[in-house]
Amino acid sequence: MLVTTANGDQTNVMAAAWNMPLDFEPPKIAIVIDRKTYTRELIEASGSFAINVPCRAQAEMVVRVGASSGRELLGKEADNKFTAFDLPTFAASKIAAPLVTGCVAWLECKLIAEPHIQDTYDLFLAEVVAAHADERVFSDGHWHFEGHDELRTIHHVAGGNFMAIGEAFKA
Repeated sequence: MLVTTANGDQTNVMAAAWNMPLDFEPPKIAIVIDRKTYTRELIEASGSFAINVPCRAQAEMVVRVGASSGRELLGKEADNKFTAFDLPTFAASKIAAPLVTGCVAWLECKLIAEPHIQDTYDLFLAEVVAAHADERVFSDGHWHFEGHDELRTIHHVAGGNFMAIGEAFKA
């Protein structure tokens, strides 16, 4: 997943592998954000972030974003990863964080403050306040990637290696 954040005029995007859904009503998620990251600093300051679900066509970009630090770009000509990597974005509907164009789904999230688990385990809980998906591959509550292999979601395995979502079947 790509996590995007914004606080004032500061923005960032990072790759995050450890995340999961928690609940449906209201929808909630959990995500691990290391205490040393610039993204965490912005999440804690703003109280919100977005989950952007990248696809196979974006795998190289995900690796580039994940291998760099937004904090190291501050004060330079390209003072954020969006500028440095020429990442097009569009506005979220309920939060300040930008959403990455080309992803296949986006979750706008408001932080549920749980200082103990944040400080102890780097685990953040959030309520999903808005959700969007590319209708070419998600509609009527279901993913359908047939004919759109480049839009299949990707899952990081390790060391820049990914797996794309496979064949759907019903049991």
